[in-house]
Amino acid sequence: MAAPTSLAQHLQQAAAERPHATALRVAGHCLSFADLFADSEKLAGQLASRRGAIIEAGDSLHLARHACACSFQNWPFFPVDRGNAFPAIKQPLTDVALIIATSGSAGKPRAVLLGNAQLDAAAANSNERLPLHPGDLWLNCLPLYHIGGQSILWRCARAGATVLLHDGFAAEQVATDLATQAATHISLVPAMLARLLDLGAKPPASLRVALIGGAALSQTLHDRAVAAGWPLYPSYGMSETAAQFATFDPAEGAWHQGLVGRPMPGHNIRLGADGHLQVRGPQVMRGYLDGSGIDADGWLTTGDLGRIDAAGRLTILGRADDMLISGGRNVHPQEIESCLAACPGVLDVAVTGQPDPVWGDLIVALVVGPVAPADLLAHARRHLPSAALPRKIHTVECLPRNATGKLERAALRRLAVEAGQ
Repeated sequence: MAAPTSLAQHLQQAAAERPHATALRVAGHCLSFADLFADSEKLAGQLASRRGAIIEAGDSLHLARHACACSFQNWPFFPVDRGNAFPAIKQPLTDVALIIATSGSAGKPRAVLLGNAQLDAAAANSNERLPLHPGDLWLNCLPLYHIGGQSILWRCARAGATVLLHDGFAAEQVATDLATQAATHISLVPAMLARLLDLGAKPPASLRVALIGGAALSQTLHDRAVAAGWPLYPSYGMSETAAQFATFDPAEGAWHQGLVGRPMPGHNIRLGADGHLQVRGPQVMRGYLDGSGIDADGWLTTGDLGRIDAAGRLTILGRADDMLISGGRNVHPQEIESCLAACPGVLDVAVTGQPDPVWGDLIVALVVGPVAPADLLAHARRHLPSAALPRKIHTVECLPRNATGKLERAALRRLAVEAGQ
């Protein structure tokens, strides 16, 4: 018999081998693998009259159940945010198990097509890299309409591990469950990690992996978390690579900002002439819904700028379309944000640009926290070249971030204008 490759097949195998083991914990309730298999089979029957891709919005349990049920019927499943629903997909889709909308942080969201082959390769690689075993417990507080949340369902079904499912991120509840539920793995975006640190949440002795992704992790936040005992695994991935694509293992030594380690086995990475990261391998999507995405040789050109060291480790430098030109020099906001984040009194920070006849892009810093602008500028002058210094500093209550913690750059530009009025 061929090895299981779909989510339904993994659930079926887990239900046969470990029927009474817990597959899913949510809101105080537990479903064994046998229970989840039976529930998925029943829901699949109820959906039998529907045609085409199954588009669903709802809470995390609703989306998890429908992901499993659609796999039983081999239908494409498209989980969407309740506030940002997509229209019905009428075109026929072949070998598509999951449709995921990109975060849209750099523009309009695009629908990514992933087959069982991509999702299963991603789960297998992740489970080996981290690793994940039967009986382990993964606390999943990521939204299930993004690939980060969906991928955890696959990893745990494949490994026979338990998903501790939250309906979104509530820091206090995550901290409570970390203290009481013996989690072995957790996925967090940097903003979530910062919130847990602010609460004084401690990683339990059981926790082996805190997978960090979705947005840039600053050196300051990394060092603060490691000092508090968090086992950080900074990673890089996207909807187009079925989530986790490269991961830094803390056993490899010192970490620096942007370092995400080696790509998953079987994958190639290279840099285009313009510095854009290009990726190829079994996790790379089938394409976008509009038919674009992959070249004839299987390469996907990302919107990220990268650097590859002699050991084959990848460092992400930031989004290419975020680049600013200040005083004739290319300056990336992430470089400035990393510097400013280390200044005492800065709780959160973002950098954007405003058109200027002298500078080209005039650097504007938006800061959350009690730091005085003069102190922040003095800190910047000690660490940044002149072209990268913020020419305007505005204190704001909060920064615009999406559900995965990424800064919404278009909203930042609007906020900078409003803050300066």
